[in-house]
Amino acid sequence: MELLDFGNGDRHSVNLLDSMASSSSRKNIHADATDDEQEQEEELEHFDDFTLASSWERFISEIEAVLRVWMSDGPNNLLEKGAVLLEDAGNLYKVKSEMKYAMKSYCMEFYFKTDPDVDAGKLADWNFDLHDLQLCFGVKEFLVIAPQSASGVVLDAPESSKLLSAIAIALSNCSSLWPAFVPVHDPSRKAYIGIQSMGTVFTRRFEADRIGSQVPVKLMHLEGLYELFVSKFAYSTLDLSVHNFKVRCAMKLTFRTLPYDDDNIKDAKISKSGENLTGEMSIGTQWDDDCSWSEWYSAEDPVKGFELIAIWSEKMVESSMEMAELENASPHEAEKWLTSLRLEGSSGNRVGFTSELRLLVDALQMSFEAQFIEDFVSAVENPGPDNLKSMVIPPPTVRDRVLKELFIEGIQFSDFANSGHKISRAIKGAPLGSLFAQFCLHSLWFGNCNIRAIAVLWIEFVREVRWCWEESQLLPRMPANGSIDLSTCLINQKLQMLAICIERKCQLSEDYQDCIGSLDQIDSMSEEESVVGDDSFSLQTPSEEFSGKVDRKPEDVDLFNEKKSSDLTRRGSAGIVDSMMLLKSHQSMHAPYTQEAPLMTEDMHEERLKAVEAFGDSFDFSAQLERDILTSDMSAFKAANPGAIFEDFIRWHSPGDWEEDDGPEGSKSSSSSSHDIKKSKDSWPPQGRLSKRMSEHGNLWRKLWNSAPALPASEQKPLLDPNREGEKVLHYLETLQPHELLEQMVCAAFRAAADTLCQTSFGELKQVETEMQQLYLTMASALRALQVNHLSGDSETIEDLRRLTVAFEQVEKLLTLAASLHRKLIQAPRLSREIFNDYHNFYIQTKGKGLTEDIDEKEFNKKQEVRDHEREVLSNMFVPPTANQSWRKVLSMGNLLNGHEPILREIIFSLRDRVSGNHYAARSGSISQQEIETYRMYICGTSNDLRVALSVVSCD
Repeated sequence: MELLDFGNGDRHSVNLLDSMASSSSRKNIHADATDDEQEQEEELEHFDDFTLASSWERFISEIEAVLRVWMSDGPNNLLEKGAVLLEDAGNLYKVKSEMKYAMKSYCMEFYFKTDPDVDAGKLADWNFDLHDLQLCFGVKEFLVIAPQSASGVVLDAPESSKLLSAIAIALSNCSSLWPAFVPVHDPSRKAYIGIQSMGTVFTRRFEADRIGSQVPVKLMHLEGLYELFVSKFAYSTLDLSVHNFKVRCAMKLTFRTLPYDDDNIKDAKISKSGENLTGEMSIGTQWDDDCSWSEWYSAEDPVKGFELIAIWSEKMVESSMEMAELENASPHEAEKWLTSLRLEGSSGNRVGFTSELRLLVDALQMSFEAQFIEDFVSAVENPGPDNLKSMVIPPPTVRDRVLKELFIEGIQFSDFANSGHKISRAIKGAPLGSLFAQFCLHSLWFGNCNIRAIAVLWIEFVREVRWCWEESQLLPRMPANGSIDLSTCLINQKLQMLAICIERKCQLSEDYQDCIGSLDQIDSMSEEESVVGDDSFSLQTPSEEFSGKVDRKPEDVDLFNEKKSSDLTRRGSAGIVDSMMLLKSHQSMHAPYTQEAPLMTEDMHEERLKAVEAFGDSFDFSAQLERDILTSDMSAFKAANPGAIFEDFIRWHSPGDWEEDDGPEGSKSSSSSSHDIKKSKDSWPPQGRLSKRMSEHGNLWRKLWNSAPALPASEQKPLLDPNREGEKVLHYLETLQPHELLEQMVCAAFRAAADTLCQTSFGELKQVETEMQQLYLTMASALRALQVNHLSGDSETIEDLRRLTVAFEQVEKLLTLAASLHRKLIQAPRLSREIFNDYHNFYIQTKGKGLTEDIDEKEFNKKQEVRDHEREVLSNMFVPPTANQSWRKVLSMGNLLNGHEPILREIIFSLRDRVSGNHYAARSGSISQQEIETYRMYICGTSNDLRVALSVVSCD
């Protein structure tokens, strides 16, 4: 094509376009009638307006009819009729119509915007939402007509000329100013020819083509490209010379960071415990070494790099020397910087918690195939499903490493007590640092997380737990005191119970040894030393000076003597109860030290409630535990309050069962001062009585009171028998059914995995926090069905769990991206936050469309402006090429950034003219003063791959 003559460039017209323009006459139209002689007979059979017309004229008429419909409808009606929105093209829509000519099918497409007033081709904007033809030629709405073939382009020059002539005539008949284009040549060249009527005497012609690897040397640089543009009009009929015109120029350069060197980072699945997942270990430093999940696996960095776009806005250029200076300019001198992410596309199964959680759900489904855990271990020796026999169990060395990691000495649960998200307790799993949670996480990476590998690891795990029990070794990662956390799964509760039993067992053993060792020293102790113990309390006898000053009634002398002797036997007192006196002895009431209520796990509470339901009144049923607790409290109260009666115990233990009479005698004081005690003595005795429930004949409480001995808590039989309860826990763990184990493992693994991800540092990204909170709520809802214990292998819950893994994967991807951005842009937090916000919004839209595939760099290309103080951070990512990347150092373009040349250079040259006083002058005076873009050239590519698009305005 001569319009894009890359040689001397002394011509601006093209024979193809000239023939296109001349074909608009009626004579040339009828010249083609001879090509359609075969259709004349068919035409004569129909009586209509086209009896003497050729097929080409009918083709033009059909195009014209479609154009008139589109013009009359307008953008809004076209949207209602099903116009399609183009992806990555802003608000550009497309409608199409199919038609036939000369035994060939063609498709005509109309591209339009809902806001046509926006100048899509404005030179300095570099709008990234533009269609390719809008960017190349600076048009807004346009038409494209192409054959319906595999290539979608016109390979024959006469056919392309005739096709463009047909649509040009149709547009002229409709008085339309829409530009029209026809794709030509090979599709890889992205070549087009086009035409547009300017409304009066002007016509704009378009042509675009691509130069492959044979780019002339002079076109590798800006100076040569500038001369190429000037050559298109310097010798035209315009009254201009090469020395007195000003060309508008805008440039955009795209840089891309180099990929990570494979010698420094090796893709390998690794785990903290050293299980062999791929057989290889990573060499060098991984990007996520400081991330919370790095002890379990090494995630593939989702950010493969950044693209930097440096933009020079529109400037006036008068000579090629100015272009040479522009080529030597640093990208830091550009008016604007934009950046975008290069994301990792789909690469098979990703390594992460999600992939292993899917396998754990599969193991849960298979757990219903056997009744005992041991059945899965012996599946090879015994007849069983073939899929079980194919499951691989890791070697004993790997198993021993896992157990050593789990039962490592010196790790206390307090080190992990505050780990995990604040709302993770809604999931009935186990705290992240607990023993069972760590077992579940290790199980995810043990073998392939198959049911046989889990069974082997569980059996060895229970053996280690029993060893700790028999050797009185504290369970690691478990609290040995406090109450049972009923919000966790039952296995975690049992392990916590066992840890407490081991601690109590050790304490009893130490007390026994201390008792044996101190028998020989008891006789040598003084009487005063043997009266007061650790948990006893005695009142000192009054001194001679005190006895002479105490103001008491004569009738209280015998009572005081009794008090003096009884004080020496008071044991287990925790202090005086505020202003309360014993009814008969007239002494201050003491609150006793009592034994803690026996610890119970969830299943023990359920048994207790069933007993209550079976026997009615909570104190009339044969529940020995309730009686033991009440008797223990009564014995401790008697020891702390010698001379107390049943009514005194009720006033302290169950105030609701003591009914006081109205009056000043019945008033209580919250002060424990001597004045209040003296006032209480003066108003003695208090007026009150037992409630009806406690005063009934044969009341169980009174019977227990009468039989309870006066013993402090330290001398009582413990309510919790650590030996009996510990053996119960071990029996539960050893006889647990497979599906019960896997149900609790699934809950604990999901919670622990989410808690692990939550500990990652990702900056101030509220979207990540919101996604994590929503994930916890989703998990709590989906995992609640596992607490019912009515599942089966084909239950719908299994499918719900698989859908849960999809939601988990989405959040895991977002968090991994957030962590990667935070580490790379830690010095530019605003930029990191804005990039992630753009990605998150795009991700939500994609997920809303039901697309769950990976989002790669071809899909997400949102640009974010880089501020001046952030340029240095982004510039530092363009490190000089290494020795292994020396082939990249063959540079042939300018505008280098830290040794990197642009991967794409885009330039727009433009020349505008008021065209008065020459053959371009318009017949209307108003139009003669209008400035017209007479020449426009868009150039993009690299030094060895160049594409040029030229538009020229001429006067017909």
